[in-house]
Amino acid sequence: MPEQRRIRTGTAAQDRPSRGSAASAEVGPAEAARSACEGLKGLIRHPPEGVCAVRRTEHGWCVAVDVLEVPRVPDTTSLLATYEVELDGDGRLSEYRRVRRYRRGTADD
Repeated sequence: MPEQRRIRTGTAAQDRPSRGSAASAEVGPAEAARSACEGLKGLIRHPPEGVCAVRRTEHGWCVAVDVLEVPRVPDTTSLLATYEVELDGDGRLSEYRRVRRYRRGTADD
């Protein structure tokens, strides 16, 4: 008897909600942080050092990203900056601004 093959009409990816559906529309803090770092790096061309704050806003997210602006030797004298990145509800960058510039070795007041 010839072997019968089962033909699949769909894939597992089709069973998952699409990007635009209500089930996947909610952007969480981790996704907001990643999106802010990627978007900011594309605009200012400086590497992000890390995220120091993520907060939910009325229209999406506000993410504070620390960025290495001027690398120096020794590293403790490098200049960093903190940028506030505003994301809309879908996690897309809508605006950013530099709010602070500081030397790596300095502490907050």
